[in-house]
Amino acid sequence: MLNNVGLVLEGGGMRGVYTAGVLECFLESNLNFPYVIGVSAGACNAASYLSKQKGRNHKVNIDYVTDPRYLSWRNFLKTRQVFGMDFIFGEIPNKLVPYDYDAFYRSPAEFVVGTTDCITGKPVYFSKQEYGHEILTVLKASSSLPFVAEEVSFQDKILLDGGISDPIPIKKAQQDGYNKNIVVLTRNYGYQKKPSRFHFLAKGKYPNYPGLQNALKRRYQTYNETIRYLEEEENKGNVLIIRPSEPIEVGRMERKPEKLEKLYESGYKDAKNYIQKITQW
Repeated sequence: MLNNVGLVLEGGGMRGVYTAGVLECFLESNLNFPYVIGVSAGACNAASYLSKQKGRNHKVNIDYVTDPRYLSWRNFLKTRQVFGMDFIFGEIPNKLVPYDYDAFYRSPAEFVVGTTDCITGKPVYFSKQEYGHEILTVLKASSSLPFVAEEVSFQDKILLDGGISDPIPIKKAQQDGYNKNIVVLTRNYGYQKKPSRFHFLAKGKYPNYPGLQNALKRRYQTYNETIRYLEEEENKGNVLIIRPSEPIEVGRMERKPEKLEKLYESGYKDAKNYIQKITQW
């Protein structure tokens, strides 16, 4: 256990297979953290890491990606969701690739999942104590991308993708008392998010959620400000960043297994190169 060190995980849809590769290496190296926080794909990958199910993230994210129930425009035509959320957060963990709930709840690690409140547009975080046995519900909420997934109701809140309001929840980790953090990103060094070409659609899609409209409009600024802050923290020695070494060719809704496999292996190799550095740090 790396005492007093947190693990912070960015989302990114199918780019999250990079994180899956990193976490697989951490599992094999028996690298454990007392505190893990993630959003969207980062949080989903963390769940299998914390239940110590080696190979599970590979099965879920790569082996099933060509299944139209997992990811397809057919889904969108039928349910207005590109990702098959009920399939991913219902059938897969409960039947096809069983999730080890017992191992997860036995883990001493705190696991915080970030979401976005549609009313306020602000981040809402859920700890183990707060979501209890509803871990799949908060993971689903954290992964529900705007425009291509439905909002999720949980504990009197209407929620969407955690990456909208807090894409890399480093400040939350610090607020929770973790001043040293390993951060896994799914974008290469130098990447800057550009203003969305689609934010103007938010008013029509979410007329009752001005807070969400504003968060979507500001999303690129929030992301770029967070990256600047992270790099300042890295220079101070408070943060160690693992990220793809070059621009990746995998999109948020990538369906080609060979591309995903390559990215997964890249994450695994990068983490392998960091193991000694992490333990020294």
